Amino acid sequence: MPEALDSDGLREVLTYYDSWLAFNQHYLRIPGVQVAVVAAGSVAFSAAYGVADAENDVPLTEQHLFRIASHSKTFTATAVLQLVEQGKLRLDDQASQHVTEIVGTTLGDRTVRELLAHAGGITRDSVAADWWQLDTSFPDRDQLLAVLREESSAVLPENERFKYSNIGYGLLGLIIEAAAGTSYNSYVQQAIVDKLGLTELGPELDPARSSEYAAGYSALAYADRRVPIEHVDTRALAAATGFFGNARDLATYFSAHLPGDDRLLTDKSKREMQHPLWQTTDKDWPRYGLGLQIAKVGERRLFGHGGGYPGHITRSLVDGSAGIAVSVLTNAIDGPAQQLAEGFFKLLDLAGSKDRPADVAGLSRFTGRYANLWGVSDIVQLGGRLYGLDPTGGDPADQPTGLEVDGDSLLVTEDYSGAYGQRYQFTFDAEGRPETVRHAMGLSAYPLDRFTLPDRVTVR
Repeated sequence: MPEALDSDGLREVLTYYDSWLAFNQHYLRIPGVQVAVVAAGSVAFSAAYGVADAENDVPLTEQHLFRIASHSKTFTATAVLQLVEQGKLRLDDQASQHVTEIVGTTLGDRTVRELLAHAGGITRDSVAADWWQLDTSFPDRDQLLAVLREESSAVLPENERFKYSNIGYGLLGLIIEAAAGTSYNSYVQQAIVDKLGLTELGPELDPARSSEYAAGYSALAYADRRVPIEHVDTRALAAATGFFGNARDLATYFSAHLPGDDRLLTDKSKREMQHPLWQTTDKDWPRYGLGLQIAKVGERRLFGHGGGYPGHITRSLVDGSAGIAVSVLTNAIDGPAQQLAEGFFKLLDLAGSKDRPADVAGLSRFTGRYANLWGVSDIVQLGGRLYGLDPTGGDPADQPTGLEVDGDSLLVTEDYSGAYGQRYQFTFDAEGRPETVRHAMGLSAYPLDRFTLPDRVTVR
């Protein structure tokens, strides 16, 4: 299992991650991207790119709030495990022991553990769930109970396979209310959010903070332009999808699930949440625990969750061994939050793939983003070494070109394109900044901020 980099290596990764995120927000035409990284117990990186409101040209800030949707399931699972530790619940309790309105129904026999693990065989959202495209309101308590009483809501027998269910998590919200003696929203606010001192997280849409929310936008798959989507209350499904937050507070919340941190749960309860119980596809990974998704990126086993709300796609990943949590929030219904979150760990692995050289002086003068007619490429310092990377790929560390300094040129020492043994030839201005670079392929490129298309290219 890869461990955390030293402070110099982490700083190099974060420097390039910032540049890569900014490029991808523009390149992928995402309205806004907000990101935070927590390492060594504090926020090591926080940034925002693009706009919170495209119609009014409002820049996105680190403070703007996003709907983080199914991240809510991790708060719900945390609340359940807290109540188990308090002796108010047992994981093997049947749902109907706490929600008496469903006594005698098939779903009433499902256990708390089965609900947390999506192992209850319960309908995902019922047969009519157009609240996900705002055609109807999200269900209230009575409407949720009506769905839970329907025999058709038991799609599969319990523990047959992984069967994702927002309805099942809505039921967990009702169980928490019964066990805690207060509303779901009040319990998670006080026992989780307030306990961590986080002011930018909450269990449901807060109309009093409407000006703080980033607007959500539709996809480009079915239209030429993105259209803003209204924020709505998720009512009885708050335990499945109601939470809001910003990246800083969300990553900080996830850091409380690292080993040795007892602010929310004992390590025993956290291990139970993070145990990879169910395969979620026909492949070995990813898996699901109790309210947490468990994935592998390279050799790293990561836990966390994603969220899909109309207009917002979000993703958080945590490396428990390295003590690092990453949260990426986007305000488009097709936002690539998972790709952008995984990119951090892929860069981390590249930076740590070799021993750090003792002498790294003079490397930074070559680094930058360079463009020619064929596109852009980056020269990056990671782990005390130089690499050529393609910022347009989903994996920023895919097929890196290894480079070594030789005077004012870089020798290609690792390559996937047939350029091994050739050089990147640089010219520098009077202040030592790169003016041109002739790639190993023989093509000239220029710093992106100075690049213009050749005169013979006709732009219509």
